Amino acid sequence: MRLCPIAGGLLALLLAAPAWGNDTMAELGTRGLSFVRSDWIEMQSEDLFVSPEEIRITYTFRNTGQDDEDVLVAFPMPDIEGSMNFMTSVPTEDPDNLFGFSTRFEGKPVEAELYSYAFAAGIERTDYLRQHKIPLPPQITATQDAVNALDDATKREMRQLGLLMATEYDDNGATKTDYTPIWTLRSTYGWKARFPAGKTVTVEHRYKPSVGGTTGVTFMNDGGGTPERLAEVRQKYCLDDDIVKRVKASAIKNGDYTDYPFRESWMSYIWSTGANWAGTIGRFTLTVDKGSSKNLVSFCGENVRKIGPTTFQMSATDWSPPYGRELDILLLEPRDP
Repeated sequence: MRLCPIAGGLLALLLAAPAWGNDTMAELGTRGLSFVRSDWIEMQSEDLFVSPEEIRITYTFRNTGQDDEDVLVAFPMPDIEGSMNFMTSVPTEDPDNLFGFSTRFEGKPVEAELYSYAFAAGIERTDYLRQHKIPLPPQITATQDAVNALDDATKREMRQLGLLMATEYDDNGATKTDYTPIWTLRSTYGWKARFPAGKTVTVEHRYKPSVGGTTGVTFMNDGGGTPERLAEVRQKYCLDDDIVKRVKASAIKNGDYTDYPFRESWMSYIWSTGANWAGTIGRFTLTVDKGSSKNLVSFCGENVRKIGPTTFQMSATDWSPPYGRELDILLLEPRDP
């Protein structure tokens, strides 16, 4: 399958981005719907909408078998890793629903059950954290507040278990220690659904994306980037010469430093892990909204066309996610120099 760039725009989804200074935020790649494999349930259509504010997906499935299928449906969330050096973007501060996830089955809301587990050094520590009344997401404010409120002996124990990292610093001659959560949270929403024999059903879900980014442009050589970074961006987001020229034309010289007045953002959607349906996707539609007509956007796709001032769309039949490539979208938003 040939992947084509979007002319005149830049939107890309980045799975794992290196940190470029303290103002960089990394995004998380969310997955599509998946379920225990069935040889009879076909995905007739998938309509995927991606914007910096919301991701919406509508599926239609058909059970081609002679019997009703009772299926465990799952929506795996991305791993969230605590870190001292690498900030991860999480859309909300809700410890039970970081992404504002909701789903509907045949138009009715589904009460999906959240399964969350915390791991440190490869060992599950979920019960330990709950016993100490610590929220499981490692990077929200409530978690840091709970850790700060612990007694020193518990903090030392958590450090020994690989749950916390300690940083010592001097405060007016006194040595103080900060503790940062560094465990990994793994979560999945799950529910049981019945797919009636010979019937078509609709599944919808929506959530807030994790949007990573940095205040500068990472891929221009004279703006702090490297040729290797530019090559990576070209390959990952199908970045073309027209976009590079437009960014280059915006350059503002500041002594020996060149400033490109754009804010670079990334989003991710992992579509390769949901291929548990029978056959290909009958009809696939991807719509990307770059948010503002002033933004630049680029992503890899087939026969992409502009359908509105801020929206781009690709459609395909009998479609499967491209092998070895996820949906990676890069967004350039103009900023004050």
